[in-house]
Amino acid sequence: MQPIQLFDLASRQASWLSVRQQVVSTNIANANTPKYMAKDVTPFNAVLDSTPVRMARTNPGHMTDSSQLSDEVDVVKAKLDQEIGVQESGNSVGIVEEMSKTGEIKRQYELNAALVKSFHRMMLMTLKK
Repeated sequence: MQPIQLFDLASRQASWLSVRQQVVSTNIANANTPKYMAKDVTPFNAVLDSTPVRMARTNPGHMTDSSQLSDEVDVVKAKLDQEIGVQESGNSVGIVEEMSKTGEIKRQYELNAALVKSFHRMMLMTLKK
């Protein structure tokens, strides 16, 4: 039996959200550190783009799986907030922006968990009959 790709994708997004939350919390912790430059992670779209499509190839004209999945999430320098800019201390962390990212991460995680829960419930319903 083939593994269900939705669970794998949800797991990857949860891992990505965990890394992003760690980076954002590090930014908040260093909000008063002189010359600290805010960081962020590469968007989850990069993970999606590197995820191979695993479908049964029933026709020679169908596409094949030729790419390798990268499990690494790159931490990159965050875009400079136009309102905050670089402060006199050389710090580029904007607390409001970082707290907004925290809320976004929370919403994405809750959506991820709700989708997995619904899909799992749907699978159990099909097995009961």
